[in-house]
Amino acid sequence: MQQVTGLPATAPVSSEIVDLTVNRVALGDVRIAYRDSGARTAADVPVILVHGMGGDGHTWDRFARTLVQAGRRVIIPDLRGHGRSAHTDSYRFDEFGADVAKLSDHLGLTSVDLVGHSLGGYAVSCVAQERPELVRRLVIEECPLPLQSGAEELRLTRRFPTVPELWHATSSLVRHPRAVLAFDRSMTGTALEQFRKPNPEWWDRLADISAPTLVLRGGPGGMVDPEKLALMYAAIPDCTVTAFSCGHSIHRDRYREFAAAVHPFLAA
Repeated sequence: MQQVTGLPATAPVSSEIVDLTVNRVALGDVRIAYRDSGARTAADVPVILVHGMGGDGHTWDRFARTLVQAGRRVIIPDLRGHGRSAHTDSYRFDEFGADVAKLSDHLGLTSVDLVGHSLGGYAVSCVAQERPELVRRLVIEECPLPLQSGAEELRLTRRFPTVPELWHATSSLVRHPRAVLAFDRSMTGTALEQFRKPNPEWWDRLADISAPTLVLRGGPGGMVDPEKLALMYAAIPDCTVTAFSCGHSIHRDRYREFAAAVHPFLAA
C-alpha cells in the first residue's frame, strides 16, 4: 500500500470544457440522466465517473474538466434515485452497477475506465466483476466494504451513524443542496439493510476483476474498514491502495492529491 505525499500544481481549466447538456435514456425500468463530454475517437477509452449516495454527477465537475482538457471523453451519470435520474421502486446495490453497464452498452462502448466514490465505488466494482472485458482501469474511492459473515452483522445491527458520517452528510447538504433535495430518501433504509447484510458472493468475485485497480482510502473520518481493505487488496489480482489524510470525500476535500494519484493511473 502506498501513501500520497506530493502535491503537484494543477493547471487551471475552463468551466466551459464540460458539456452541461443532460441526456436521458431508458435503461430497462428506469430513466438515467448523464452528461457526455470530450473527444470521441475510434481509439478512445472513455472515463465514467460515478458519484456516491445522496449526491449527483456534479461532484465530479472539477475532475471531469481536468480529464477533458487532457483529451479524454468523460461520461457522468446520475445514479437511479439521484439528481436528474428517475426514482424507482428498487435500489439494490447490484442494480446501480447494472445501470452503469447498460449505459456503456447504450453508448456502444467496448472499453471504459471506471471511477466510483462510496456507493459509486461499489457500483463500479460490480461492473468490473460482471463485465471484466469491459473495464480497462478501475478506481474505487472510499467504498464502505460489505460484510462477510453473520458475526459481523450481529455486531453492527444496532450501529448508529458516526461523527464522520454525520459530518459528511451535513457538509454535502451545505455544498450541494440541489443534489440532496433530489435524492430519493426512500432508498436509505434499503441501503442500510444491504450494508448490514453479509455479501460473501461479492467477496468471492473480487478475484474476477482483471482491470488494474486503484483503491483510495481516507484517514480519520473515512468509512473503509482497514481489516476488510487488506482482504480486498489481497483478493484483487492487480490492486494498489493509496491512503489520504482526509475523510470520506477525497476528490472533494483533497482534490490536488486525488488528481495527482488518479490522473496518471488513468493515463497509463
